[in-house]
Amino acid sequence: MKNQSVTNSVDWITILLYIVLACMGWMTIYSASLPNEETSFFDLGQVYGKQILFMLGAIPLIIVVLSIDAKIFDKYAFIFYGAALVLLAGLFVLGTERKGQTNWYAFGGFSLQPSEFAKIATALVLSKYLSDVQINLQKINHQLIAFAIIFAPVMLIMMQPDAGSAMIFMSLMFVLYREGLPAGYIIMGFSAVALFLLALLVHPVFLIIVIIVALLLHYLTAKRVNRNPVIYTMVLVGAAAFVLSVNYVFENVLEEHQKDRINVLFGKEVDLKAEGYNLNQAQIAIGSGGWLGKGYLEGTQTKGGFVPEQHTDYIFTTVGEEWGFIGSIVVIVVFITLILRLVYLAERQKSKFSRTYGYCVAAILFMHFFVNISMLIRLFPTVGVPLPFFSYGGSSFWAFTLLLFIFIKLDANRVNEW
Repeated sequence: MKNQSVTNSVDWITILLYIVLACMGWMTIYSASLPNEETSFFDLGQVYGKQILFMLGAIPLIIVVLSIDAKIFDKYAFIFYGAALVLLAGLFVLGTERKGQTNWYAFGGFSLQPSEFAKIATALVLSKYLSDVQINLQKINHQLIAFAIIFAPVMLIMMQPDAGSAMIFMSLMFVLYREGLPAGYIIMGFSAVALFLLALLVHPVFLIIVIIVALLLHYLTAKRVNRNPVIYTMVLVGAAAFVLSVNYVFENVLEEHQKDRINVLFGKEVDLKAEGYNLNQAQIAIGSGGWLGKGYLEGTQTKGGFVPEQHTDYIFTTVGEEWGFIGSIVVIVVFITLILRLVYLAERQKSKFSRTYGYCVAAILFMHFFVNISMLIRLFPTVGVPLPFFSYGGSSFWAFTLLLFIFIKLDANRVNEW
């Protein structure tokens, strides 16, 4: 069947979930930024008025994406990627500094954060590369190229510096795993993070003893793997060296605000009027919501302005305070439903390019969702990561919209010949 109407073939369930999240997001932004005096929904002097403008601006983007030939995203993936890298590099010359980060272009009253759109370009070019039938992620040279595609924008973003945005790109490693990357890379990544955090909590010598015991037990019980003593020794030496270097890295490499965020995560002694203030107020707001919340527009922490940046990175605190535990679970369920729906759609694709891109979309949205909420409940260090379709901002809302609807277009086109 060729050229089936997009209207008939788009996945309306995904679009409905997008609309629900966007509307719930605007309602939350409205509550988090509502001034004391009476004002219009469309007051562009207020962030909720601007967010409506961003939402309306997303409509022509959606129409364009659904109207153009789906092959454009495959054919011009490298051009999109090159443009994204140029925009990221251009920040060092033309960018505007905000809160110590040079990650925005400012044009009069309009601002653009290219790192948000770089996620789309990276997802497209990674999907393009992996869709080549000759690519085998069991081969080292193919792995290195895939890693380079991901890490090129990461390095530019880290130089801004914007660790939060850079971290989101790491979600694409799960896509590589889905497409054949050995699981060892994922295991090493999680192990490195776990060892880094544990080394800050317990004495390095004790941790090294635990590693030795774990490796010994694995050597004695894992009969189905190659139990080469040399490999076990190399793992032990590498892990021990890593553990012993953690304190040095923490004290001499990390910035003060990064150390503060890790200390806050561990509940170490911090100044609740300084580095610990944001998270402390966020937890007070969420905890005060109870089971059913205080009611929409009735949040005292929200109305009092106690949580800084509440309409952006801390937007979920308003959900917790006003909608309570039940309302928070509803929002989480909608997000998880969208992500699982994307995985389902990705698996039904006939094109490897479309399937890989679908997994990229699911991975990026999940990482944003997981990190944003986890940092508010002290499961993750505080970083500047917006909650998709909830956090205020034109760049993030348009980027998430484009990211999602490109895949909706690719999915709608699966019935046509490639």
